[in-house]
Amino acid sequence: MAGERTEPSAPRVNAHRDSLETAIARRTENAGFTCAHCGGTVPPLTNGSYRNHCPYCLYSVHVDRVPGDRASGCGGLMRPVALRGRPGRHPQLLHGCERCGAVRANRAAFDTAAPDDLDLLLALPPG
Repeated sequence: MAGERTEPSAPRVNAHRDSLETAIARRTENAGFTCAHCGGTVPPLTNGSYRNHCPYCLYSVHVDRVPGDRASGCGGLMRPVALRGRPGRHPQLLHGCERCGAVRANRAAFDTAAPDDLDLLLALPPG
Protein backbone atom coordinates (compact mmCIF):
# COMPACT_ATOMS: atom_id res chain seq x y z
CA MET A 1 0.00 0.00 0.00
CA ALA A 2 1.09 3.59 -0.48
CA GLY A 3 3.24 4.94 2.33
CA GLU A 4 3.81 1.47 3.80
CA ARG A 5 7.40 0.68 4.76
CA THR A 6 8.95 -2.51 3.55
CA GLU A 7 11.99 -4.26 4.93
CA PRO A 8 14.92 -4.64 2.56
CA SER A 9 15.36 -8.17 1.32
CA ALA A 10 17.98 -10.28 3.08
CA PRO A 11 21.25 -10.86 1.23
CA ARG A 12 21.64 -14.24 -0.43
CA VAL A 13 23.81 -16.17 1.99
CA ASN A 14 24.37 -19.07 -0.40
CA ALA A 15 24.94 -17.08 -3.60
CA HIS A 16 28.38 -18.65 -4.19
CA ARG A 17 27.06 -22.17 -3.59
CA ASP A 18 24.09 -21.51 -5.90
CA SER A 19 26.33 -20.27 -8.72
CA LEU A 20 28.67 -23.24 -8.26
CA GLU A 21 25.73 -25.67 -8.42
CA THR A 22 24.47 -23.92 -11.57
CA ALA A 23 27.91 -24.18 -13.20
CA ILE A 24 28.12 -27.89 -12.37
CA ALA A 25 24.59 -28.50 -13.70
CA ARG A 26 25.38 -26.67 -16.93
CA ARG A 27 28.59 -28.70 -17.39
CA THR A 28 26.52 -31.88 -16.90
CA GLU A 29 23.91 -30.67 -19.44
CA ASN A 30 26.66 -30.30 -22.04
CA ALA A 31 28.19 -33.73 -21.44
CA GLY A 32 28.86 -36.08 -24.32
CA PHE A 33 26.67 -39.16 -24.74
CA THR A 34 26.18 -42.34 -26.74
CA CYS A 35 23.40 -42.02 -29.31
CA ALA A 36 20.38 -44.19 -28.48
CA HIS A 37 19.63 -44.57 -32.21
CA CYS A 38 22.94 -45.17 -34.02
CA GLY A 39 25.30 -45.88 -31.10
CA GLY A 40 27.69 -43.09 -32.11
CA THR A 41 29.87 -41.41 -29.49
CA VAL A 42 28.64 -37.81 -29.38
CA PRO A 43 31.00 -35.14 -27.96
CA PRO A 44 29.71 -32.06 -26.13
CA LEU A 45 29.30 -28.86 -28.14
CA THR A 46 32.27 -26.50 -28.11
CA ASN A 47 30.39 -23.35 -29.18
CA GLY A 48 28.85 -22.47 -25.81
CA SER A 49 25.53 -24.19 -26.43
CA TYR A 50 24.18 -27.60 -25.38
CA ARG A 51 24.07 -30.74 -27.50
CA ASN A 52 20.62 -32.35 -27.60
CA HIS A 53 20.82 -34.55 -30.68
CA CYS A 54 23.30 -36.80 -32.46
CA PRO A 55 25.31 -35.05 -35.20
CA TYR A 56 25.69 -38.34 -37.13
CA CYS A 57 22.04 -39.48 -37.44
CA LEU A 58 20.28 -36.32 -36.06
CA TYR A 59 18.15 -38.34 -33.61
CA SER A 60 17.41 -37.13 -30.09
CA VAL A 61 15.65 -38.54 -27.00
CA HIS A 62 12.45 -37.05 -25.57
CA VAL A 63 13.59 -35.98 -22.09
CA ASP A 64 12.29 -32.39 -21.79
CA ARG A 65 8.83 -30.87 -21.51
CA VAL A 66 10.40 -27.41 -21.64
CA PRO A 67 13.97 -27.14 -23.04
CA GLY A 68 16.48 -28.13 -20.36
CA ASP A 69 14.02 -29.23 -17.65
CA ARG A 70 14.54 -33.01 -18.10
CA ALA A 71 10.96 -33.41 -16.82
CA SER A 72 9.45 -35.61 -19.55
CA GLY A 73 8.86 -39.18 -18.53
CA CYS A 74 8.45 -40.28 -22.16
CA GLY A 75 12.03 -41.18 -23.10
CA GLY A 76 11.05 -42.01 -26.69
CA LEU A 77 13.38 -41.56 -29.66
CA MET A 78 12.93 -38.23 -31.42
CA ARG A 79 13.21 -38.74 -35.19
CA PRO A 80 14.41 -35.82 -37.34
CA VAL A 81 11.38 -34.82 -39.41
CA ALA A 82 12.13 -31.41 -40.96
CA LEU A 83 14.52 -28.49 -41.18
CA ARG A 84 13.12 -25.03 -40.51
CA GLY A 85 14.97 -22.00 -41.85
CA ARG A 86 14.66 -18.69 -40.04
CA PRO A 87 15.94 -15.45 -41.60
CA GLY A 88 18.97 -14.14 -39.73
CA ARG A 89 19.04 -17.08 -37.29
CA HIS A 90 20.38 -20.62 -37.10
CA PRO A 91 18.24 -23.26 -38.79
CA GLN A 92 16.15 -25.46 -36.52
CA LEU A 93 15.93 -29.23 -36.70
CA LEU A 94 12.40 -30.46 -35.98
CA HIS A 95 12.11 -33.76 -34.11
CA GLY A 96 9.01 -35.93 -33.75
CA CYS A 97 8.76 -38.36 -30.83
CA GLU A 98 8.23 -41.92 -32.03
CA ARG A 99 6.52 -42.84 -28.74
CA CYS A 100 4.13 -39.96 -27.90
CA GLY A 101 4.09 -37.85 -31.09
CA ALA A 102 5.41 -34.61 -29.53
CA VAL A 103 7.26 -32.30 -31.93
CA ARG A 104 10.19 -30.18 -30.71
CA ALA A 105 12.54 -27.73 -32.43
CA ASN A 106 16.27 -27.81 -31.75
CA ARG A 107 18.99 -25.58 -33.09
CA ALA A 108 21.20 -27.21 -35.73
CA ALA A 109 24.88 -27.32 -34.75
CA PHE A 110 27.45 -26.10 -37.25
CA ASP A 111 30.32 -24.13 -35.70
CA THR A 112 31.54 -26.78 -33.25
CA ALA A 113 33.49 -30.01 -32.98
CA ALA A 114 31.39 -32.75 -34.63
CA PRO A 115 28.91 -30.47 -36.46
CA ASP A 116 25.59 -31.89 -37.67
CA ASP A 117 25.80 -33.96 -40.85
CA LEU A 118 25.03 -31.39 -43.55
CA ASP A 119 23.90 -34.00 -46.10
CA LEU A 120 21.33 -35.38 -43.63
CA LEU A 121 20.11 -31.88 -42.74
CA LEU A 122 19.66 -30.91 -46.39
CA ALA A 123 17.81 -34.15 -47.14
CA LEU A 124 15.08 -33.23 -44.64
CA PRO A 125 11.91 -31.58 -45.93
CA PRO A 126 11.37 -27.91 -45.06
CA GLY A 127 9.41 -27.37 -41.89
